[in-house]
Amino acid sequence: MNKYQGLHTQILLFIIASIFTTGCTVRKGGNNAFSFIQMSDPQFGMFRKDTSFEYETAHFEKAISESNRLKPTFVVVTGDLINRPFDAPQMAEYKRIIKQLDPSIPLYSVPGNHDVGNTPVPNDITKYRSSFGDEYYTFSYGSMLGIVLNSVYLHSPQNVPNEAKQQEDWLIKTLQTVNHKKYKNIFVFLHHPLFLKEENEADEYFNIPQARRKKYLDLFAANGVKYIFAGHYHRNAFGRNANLDMVTTGPVGLALGKDPSGFRIITVSGTSVSHRYYALDSMPGTIR
Repeated sequence: MNKYQGLHTQILLFIIASIFTTGCTVRKGGNNAFSFIQMSDPQFGMFRKDTSFEYETAHFEKAISESNRLKPTFVVVTGDLINRPFDAPQMAEYKRIIKQLDPSIPLYSVPGNHDVGNTPVPNDITKYRSSFGDEYYTFSYGSMLGIVLNSVYLHSPQNVPNEAKQQEDWLIKTLQTVNHKKYKNIFVFLHHPLFLKEENEADEYFNIPQARRKKYLDLFAANGVKYIFAGHYHRNAFGRNANLDMVTTGPVGLALGKDPSGFRIITVSGTSVSHRYYALDSMPGTIR
């Protein structure tokens, strides 16, 4: 090989390396397809009514193990992390298992009614924050903005009106200042579904009361929210109105209906969103 052939080879290798490096950089850049996992209701203590949580441990460790294998962009756990509010062993077990998740995969915890109480008082909110962190916040990946809310403020705010108002004011400001050129998808993650199947369905334990439901549906519609992901129901449910999809995901923990324990995989490609629920014993081979 002469020096010109050698130089040609070096240039060619540099170009190939640049292509692959650029490809990786572009892939992390936000407009390409990515997938994430939504889990809900691991609810340590529910199977045995707070006497033990070995079943929850087995289910949640399986879910985390599958997440490590599938390598989603991130994982969201939409509430009821534990069964008895502020139970120290239950909290410790949840925290122990989430540490098994690959550190390169962010995990976002969402508060549920079993984490702060069905009708919390201000001290309950303080205890949640000290145990798990913020109860409402945003995170982002590429062109997706995720908004995490404490849905107990929507469902039962009577003892925490100031805290509920603070979250509402924060949410309004957040939505009104979204850079829509940057964020093509705005997803809301919370525990209680706004509705299960129909936006005008009657009030019940598993949805948000109509008066507050309409206010938030209008707020989301006015600000480009297209998908809301929730749990709480311990079954899968799906509803849609003119503006958004309401996706309710079954539990990692104890199932209360025909849907088995499992989690949902959501794939985002540009503004196209698809999702599917998988039982823990029927996981796919790969995800996008």
